[in-house]
Amino acid sequence: MKLAIVTAYPPSKVTLNEYAYHLVKHFRQKTAISELILLTDTTSEAKDLNFKTSGCKITVKECWTFNSYTNLYKVTKAINAVKPDAVLFNLQFMKFGDKKIAAALGLMLPLVCKLKKIPNIVLLHNIMEEVDLGNAGFTTNKIMQKLYGFIGSTLTRLLLQADTVAVTMQKYVDILSKKYKVNNVKLIPHGTFEVLEEPAYNTVQKPFKIMTFGKFGTYKKVERMIDAVEMIRELSDIPMEIIIAGTDNPNTPGYLEGVKTSYKHVKGLSFTGYVAEADVPKLFQDSAVVVFPYTSTTGSSGVLHQAGSYGKAVVMPDLGDLALLVQDEGYKGEFFEPSSTSSLAVAIQKILEDDAYRVTLEKANYKAATAYPMSKIAELYLIAFDCILSKHENYKLSSTKEVISESRV
Repeated sequence: MKLAIVTAYPPSKVTLNEYAYHLVKHFRQKTAISELILLTDTTSEAKDLNFKTSGCKITVKECWTFNSYTNLYKVTKAINAVKPDAVLFNLQFMKFGDKKIAAALGLMLPLVCKLKKIPNIVLLHNIMEEVDLGNAGFTTNKIMQKLYGFIGSTLTRLLLQADTVAVTMQKYVDILSKKYKVNNVKLIPHGTFEVLEEPAYNTVQKPFKIMTFGKFGTYKKVERMIDAVEMIRELSDIPMEIIIAGTDNPNTPGYLEGVKTSYKHVKGLSFTGYVAEADVPKLFQDSAVVVFPYTSTTGSSGVLHQAGSYGKAVVMPDLGDLALLVQDEGYKGEFFEPSSTSSLAVAIQKILEDDAYRVTLEKANYKAATAYPMSKIAELYLIAFDCILSKHENYKLSSTKEVISESRV
């Protein structure tokens, strides 16, 4: 199968690029795939294709740009040129831009594939029905939230034109199937990027590194985490450093620079900026605790799955999709009240002061992560594509012609 993937891809800063990297890494090792064609956003640096293992041919076509109004045309043109057997879209609602029209135009691509009778799957990482529009940085205006809700429902209906819409949580399957009365939504878990050798749980460097990882400024804010560590320092002599790993959310440019200025007096506070894929392992391995300073959630957490794969204890707000992941996939963490700095401080301190408890969390998270390796997730997508392809007449006719041609030779 010649599979095209429409996605952002490293070194892109656009959301979900890391997920694409790991999915591609495992797709290319599947014998069912003869060629992967990455239909990506444009970047000034070359795409990261330095995989250690061998695999199928990979072709990169940079054909779209964040917030461009021509993405629909350019990606369609690229699809026409490469003539894939199937297309996978790696999406969330602001994948193609944070401007409404640009974002909406990009999300029409699955419908284009349907009209062209090209088998396709949309991997949808979040759904509008579960997004807190205020905390996620869209709008706090109630009238505008209703408008966004209407637009979100309209865009969701467009995405549901795909042959299959894959979502990462069972709750999303239930919501979409019931609200839109469709039967083409299926659960394919998020998966774990790297299943590593089980770590030695008793080795934690001091000072303890308290780390958070992501795109910050909307519902992911780091001030409360910094304040919580400062609160612990006032009450104990636990040696700690604070690592803010990642960049601004596109909706809040300059956020982290503002935090740097406001907290320049805090000792042991560092900001990594963008973390290259090669630097991610050391970032997690050196951390004692991974903190999720969220006030809301917008989907299954890739960072939680990464933390699990490295066998790390986590501190999480007791809300939304993070709580569901604990229930559905077996992750464990120390929970805190999202609006309470003191609650967060207590949660972090509890893990740092109790080695046995920390190790219990680490082991549980490693076990949860290893249950869904990315190789298994890639296989689930291939099974889904096989079901779709078997129903497409054009593909059947093409395959039949190939068989007849080969038999004559």
